[in-house]
Amino acid sequence: MEWVEFTARTLEEAKDLALDRLGVAADDAEFEVLAEPKPGLFGRLRGEARVRARVRPAQARQKIDRRERRPRKAAAAAAEGGEAAAKPAKAPTKDRVHAGPKPRAKPRQQSDQPDQPEPADTELVTPQRTQEHNDVNARQVGDEARKFIDELVAAFSFTGTTELIEDGDDLEIRVHGDNLGLLVGPRGTTLQAVQDLARVASQRRLGDHDTRLRIDIGGYRQRRKEALDRFALQMAEEVKQSGVARVLEPMSSADRKIVHDALSGVEGIATRSEGDDPYRRVVITPANDG
Repeated sequence: MEWVEFTARTLEEAKDLALDRLGVAADDAEFEVLAEPKPGLFGRLRGEARVRARVRPAQARQKIDRRERRPRKAAAAAAEGGEAAAKPAKAPTKDRVHAGPKPRAKPRQQSDQPDQPEPADTELVTPQRTQEHNDVNARQVGDEARKFIDELVAAFSFTGTTELIEDGDDLEIRVHGDNLGLLVGPRGTTLQAVQDLARVASQRRLGDHDTRLRIDIGGYRQRRKEALDRFALQMAEEVKQSGVARVLEPMSSADRKIVHDALSGVEGIATRSEGDDPYRRVVITPANDG
């Protein structure tokens, strides 16, 4: 994911704006501070804060090569054999005292255990795994996510079709059908959970770090965006007429991004976010309101 820059009065506001524009939580983003405002007279700040931000790449879960487990089992078996051989032998009977006890086999030392894999074997496995992750492309991620969604819809005994929309590294899977509201949930909460599961089943499983995957069911996201666009413009008009800031209801990061984008080109209006999730909300203010 490419870096993008954001500027604001304070460092905290710049980071908040970055989170809202990227549509992710703080734990899912990376920041690089480019400039900080300097203290001036009477506690005022001079200059602006400028940060770079991007979506934090997903960490791929490494697979354990089964060949690495075999030497451990063989070593455990060898250790058991050595322990059994180390037990004292039974005392000889009276009839055989003069002959002495039979010679016992020496316990196998550490050097008798099966050879451990050569370092070269491990080096052969690791590059193959890395190459596999590097070769993952957006289409593979989309196909895996689409397969997961198809199976999920079938598991709920729903009837629907899926469509994969590709725009570079941005992917969106749209589910078309009737009576799919159960997979959307109130205010899209179930839809968000379905999207998180789809990301695990595709991006994390394949080791993808670059693509951005979205799921839309029954056209919910598009309807939600259109409704939020109209609502945001209405609130902005009220703020311009009254000169009084308006605080909106708590929203998800995705919904806050829609509001910020909708009002980014409106003159005389500024937006910011405040509060902590899940109660974080957008504040619409006059542009000259400090």
